[in-house]
Amino acid sequence: MTEPVLRIENLTTQIGHGKDIVTPVSDLSLEIRAGETWALLGESGCGKSMTALSIMRLLPGSGRILDGSIRLLGNELLDLSESAMRAHRGGEVGMIFQEPMTSLNPVMTIGKQIGEAVRLHDPESSADPGKRILELLKLVRIPDPERRIREYPHELSGGMKQRVMIAMALAGRPKLLIADEPTTALDVTIQAQVLQLLQDLQDKTGMAILLITHDLGVVAEVADRVGVMYAGQMIESADVKSFFERPGHPYSQRLFHALPTPGKRDSALVAIPGQVPSLKGRFRGCRFSNRCPIAIAACHNSLPPWQGDSNRGFLCHFEEPRLEEEVSRSHPGIDRGAQQRLLEVKGLRIHFPIRKGIFRRTVGHVYAVDGVDLDIERGRTLALVGESGCGKTTVGKGILQLIRPTAGEVFFDGDDLAKLDGKALRRKRRDMQIIFQDPASSMNPRMTIEEIVAEGLVAQGLEKDRASRTQRIVEILQQVGLPEDALGRYPHEFSGGQRQRIAIARALILKPDLIVCDEPTSALDVSVQAQILNLLRQLQHELGLSYLFITHNIGVVSYVSHDLAVMYLGRIVEQGSVDAVMHDPRHPYTQALLSAVPVPDPDSGREVIRLEGDMPSPSAPPQGCHFHPRCPQAMDVCRQRYPDESLLPDGRRIRCHLVTGGS
Repeated sequence: MTEPVLRIENLTTQIGHGKDIVTPVSDLSLEIRAGETWALLGESGCGKSMTALSIMRLLPGSGRILDGSIRLLGNELLDLSESAMRAHRGGEVGMIFQEPMTSLNPVMTIGKQIGEAVRLHDPESSADPGKRILELLKLVRIPDPERRIREYPHELSGGMKQRVMIAMALAGRPKLLIADEPTTALDVTIQAQVLQLLQDLQDKTGMAILLITHDLGVVAEVADRVGVMYAGQMIESADVKSFFERPGHPYSQRLFHALPTPGKRDSALVAIPGQVPSLKGRFRGCRFSNRCPIAIAACHNSLPPWQGDSNRGFLCHFEEPRLEEEVSRSHPGIDRGAQQRLLEVKGLRIHFPIRKGIFRRTVGHVYAVDGVDLDIERGRTLALVGESGCGKTTVGKGILQLIRPTAGEVFFDGDDLAKLDGKALRRKRRDMQIIFQDPASSMNPRMTIEEIVAEGLVAQGLEKDRASRTQRIVEILQQVGLPEDALGRYPHEFSGGQRQRIAIARALILKPDLIVCDEPTSALDVSVQAQILNLLRQLQHELGLSYLFITHNIGVVSYVSHDLAVMYLGRIVEQGSVDAVMHDPRHPYTQALLSAVPVPDPDSGREVIRLEGDMPSPSAPPQGCHFHPRCPQAMDVCRQRYPDESLLPDGRRIRCHLVTGGS
């Protein structure tokens, strides 16, 4: 066999000094060959990104590689001086970082940033990099590259910024490309474009790819081999087909059990209890033992052996561990006929003025929300889905009157919120709360958990007695699965999942009827996501809560929601029951959105409808149907006028000329 592009043997990396030493990578080995995609899978904090930084020799100041070997095309990288390493870094090995916005220089044009990489790592083009820059932009399929070359990062969409990062990584014609969560922050339609682009580039160049991700669907779609990391250790490796047919390690099996699917809607998800252990100190036994349902005494007291060989195997005391998927008690159903409408939105419009010049004259508008109708019944969940920038979050804030609508009506429990003001609106807000997308940034880091959860009570003038207020907070924390000793602690002392529970507790403290959940699980790993979804479902059945669930995760939608509304460029294009919309999507945008969702099955055989380009600017929506520039089924009438709403026999509402016949 040929020499692998990358061979890592027994890599151990440490960070910190003295009592604060952490070992994020322990005794890790892997091989990646030319043309192969090797996926490194695992939860946040398991050591995936630190493995990549070890390969690149970009560890933080207190980091060091304690032991092991990293060979790139047969050359030992750990023996190189820093100056020699620079020739490989960005040259023979390129890296796409997780967040393109923070990796790109905001005050340099795209062309200059790619040009720096070309001058450093492509000797053939270093004297005159202009031609190579355009070639790279065309290679990653950036439209109108001659114009984009002069633009700045803030002028590009998320998908295009990620393409620029890929172009920079390819500047040195790398033999190995490390992609660290390259699609995590992207919508499924843009994610499909980026994944297809990486596969096409690999076919053209034969480069090896190390893909770092926590998304099982992405692994199934693009990887040849997969390694599962847990608590800094590689606990399983296999070819993708074998892994998805029969995962070996109990942790891997649990990840599959925790995935939300339509078939699990009547029961709670099987979450993984507890948290990833601290990486300080030494481990006596299996690192997963405290969370493993089949652990025995040996699992806690002795290190597990490797079961299998270098091609396929896992770390475990059992030769063939089998976890039967637990069957959870079904949630009680909700009688559809007994429901009352809690929220009704009619013709909601939110337009933001565009002001220019010294006198700040209004020269146009951003049509963020442009005529939205929807309703939510008591005890039910409406999911609102669509690409970033389509107006989903603005709809949620407009409903809560956090942003005052330009036009339209918002009836909540019979009252038109758009007509309420001052004290009346403040009183009504007791019944409506929001869970923000990023719990960490929505909490004051200098406030204790007790103070954070109590904010609503203080603002509404409720529970003025300190003792009774604390008692109520303790009850709410227990309800969301947090201990009483959390009261005096601060947000940074909790994990991502725990911070999301705190955000839920803050929303529940006023006993609301409606909660707007704005991407509440987008930043969470599969196992933590399962815990939060179970909690939201449990609270809904116990308290009769209604949710507006804003998300782009279609897998979550299929599990948690009753009804589904699909949004594109400020307008709802299709809405109805979640079963009807997901099983028989009628609008071309809905069809493309659902087809682009990665499925955790390498043999799914699904056909992806790949949308070209990005969503148009909401400040200049296209004439006619807003979707027609990207629609593979567009007709002449689609370019002339926006379609009227049609009501289908199953109760769905849809705006598409294909459904109305273009009449």
